[in-house]
Amino acid sequence: MSQFAINLLFVGASFALYIGIAIWARAGSTKDFYVAGGGVHPITNGMATAADWMSAASFISMAGLLASGGYANSTFLMGWTGGYVILAMLLAPYLRKFGKFTVPDFIGDRFYSNTARLVAIICLIVASVTYVIGQMTGAGVAFSRFLEVSNTWGIWIAAAIVFMYAVFGGMKGITYTQVAQYIVLIIAYTIPAVFIAMQLTGNPIPMFGMFSTHTESGIPLLQKLDDVVNALGFRDYTADVDNKLNMVLFTLSLMVGTAGLPHVIIRFFTVPKVADARWSAGWALVFIALLYLTAPAVGSMARLNLMTTVYPEMAGQTENYEEAARNPILYEDRPEWFRTWEETGLITHNDLNDDGRIQFYNGAADYSDRGWEGNELEVNNDILVLANPEIANLPGWVVGLIAAGGIAAALSTAAGLLLAISSAISHDLIKTMINPKISEKGEMLAARISMGGAILLATYLGLNPPGFAAQTVALAFGIAGASLFPALMMGIFSKRMNNKGAVAGMLAGLICTLLYIFTYLGWFFIPGTNMLANTPDNWMLGISPLSFGAVGAIINFAVAFIVSNATDAPPQEIQDLVESVRYPKGAGAAVDH
Repeated sequence: MSQFAINLLFVGASFALYIGIAIWARAGSTKDFYVAGGGVHPITNGMATAADWMSAASFISMAGLLASGGYANSTFLMGWTGGYVILAMLLAPYLRKFGKFTVPDFIGDRFYSNTARLVAIICLIVASVTYVIGQMTGAGVAFSRFLEVSNTWGIWIAAAIVFMYAVFGGMKGITYTQVAQYIVLIIAYTIPAVFIAMQLTGNPIPMFGMFSTHTESGIPLLQKLDDVVNALGFRDYTADVDNKLNMVLFTLSLMVGTAGLPHVIIRFFTVPKVADARWSAGWALVFIALLYLTAPAVGSMARLNLMTTVYPEMAGQTENYEEAARNPILYEDRPEWFRTWEETGLITHNDLNDDGRIQFYNGAADYSDRGWEGNELEVNNDILVLANPEIANLPGWVVGLIAAGGIAAALSTAAGLLLAISSAISHDLIKTMINPKISEKGEMLAARISMGGAILLATYLGLNPPGFAAQTVALAFGIAGASLFPALMMGIFSKRMNNKGAVAGMLAGLICTLLYIFTYLGWFFIPGTNMLANTPDNWMLGISPLSFGAVGAIINFAVAFIVSNATDAPPQEIQDLVESVRYPKGAGAAVDH
């Protein structure tokens, strides 16, 4: 059976499973559509939350970023997992006690203001749409390779599949689909990692294999990787970070962004009790850890495999890397996986010195003494996890499995985000603010139409993304962290915070963050519209656009605090409400209003 047929079999079977579950769990009411009826078990919800969370950025892009950037990119791991601790301890149980369907619901009622609700809806949509771009980008990469279509067609196919099961199933269909997707993606991620760890180190546990001895050369794997990349002009894989301020702010931005992401928060409204919300977050962290503890090993081993594919003599070297670097592989001898990925346009080779070989090195380094005239190989970070099994010559069924896993990761998060967008429009905007008398049937129709519109918008932007999947997602975290997270925290823990302070803070955080991001990445991410080049020497105080969310959150807190203290205190009933929410014992079902 051909590899294409195996891929079709695995991907097709997983699609049939997802759509079958969506039909079985089709939402029959708005409560089913928004919060899956409010009766999801904490372990089930933890698994669904993990799938909702571990997007294309986690599955496809994070290990690619770790492979290309080494220790410097470990901030993705620290920020994303640290955010879950904040969410579990400081937000989830209190929001569940409040008993609403959505994040704008909480902000609108807590700050007794439809203006606050509207600002929250805008913040939610901006953050969620930015995040969906990353999912569509990742899905396009996976589909283009494994279904052997163009990247554009890959994105359109992904959009069609999400439309089918998210629009009809709502939260109820998405919850049980995400449980299936988690199982698919974690098996798909760990099995190839086990194979590759065994090949390179003889240790079947990838996270331990990374710190074991490289079998072929007999030296520690990370030292081997440092030696190889050094010989090609790259900095050490394990090198420390120069800009500590940027590293701290980026980690903090991802943490507060995680805690402010509406599609994750909405999951905690689906459990029966307040205690279940906290347990859900704990279980989600366990399920997430299975992948996140494996990702650094996958990244480091993928980088070593890629380098020794281009420079085969380096694999067994212990010291004479200079000589080995002079004999890269002939282009006509490139392996089959290389040829297949070239067809997607995600690997490109340009023979600058016409020697018929592939020179892959840091183009900023001068290797004219070797006859090299520049780096000849461009490899998209997002392909490394998906290509890893092929690079390591693993069986065809493993390649098919990782195809299904990568697609599951992208689709599960896209569905959760689209639900957050559609519920903000249909429930918070139309039902609460524009037409309170709308029937349940009319609200369901509005939710499905808004989800369809969001899919089309996300697909269009996914065709022209502002960066790699994980980088686009990091922008979404910055936006959520700068706008929604402070309002949620102050809404729960500050009785003095009033509507004027919340609105001013959210607007200040959102506008400052967007202006900083658009300055370097273009207005609304449109290529060529940036005012400054996105390079460290142009960044204000060395702060990357990806890290600015933490600064935006600080601005939000400061503005909200100043404005609240300069204006009237909230009504007494609101202060009493905040006091009651702080003691999360027992909670009623999520209430419509």
